[in-house]
Amino acid sequence: MTLYTVRIRDRRTDTLYTCQVPDDRYILHSVENQGANLPFSCRNGACTACAVRVISGELDQPEAMGLSAELQHQGYALLCVSYARSDLEVETQDEDEVYELQFGRYFGKGKVRRGLPLDED
Repeated sequence: MTLYTVRIRDRRTDTLYTCQVPDDRYILHSVENQGANLPFSCRNGACTACAVRVISGELDQPEAMGLSAELQHQGYALLCVSYARSDLEVETQDEDEVYELQFGRYFGKGKVRRGLPLDED
């Protein structure tokens, strides 16, 4: 087992956490055990509540089904299913911002029109 130093800046509270994280444990679980109070929801990589942007370092997130490959390549990660692969510096993200980046192209394509009659057979 290798230990890495993980620095997390929580933008909501402007708090900086510095923790030692083993390479075989999820980052979120490890830093919570060391007193970090970070946002999360599902804990299984399906939502974006624990999303971060990687500032420096490397991590592995093979189970991050809540983030597209495109967002992962842009440096986004989900701490609940991420493993540190080097010393790491990350910054929490607003869940709604990440959700919009991920799914925004599917929504907001115009106004919903109400009161239109249904086609009759």
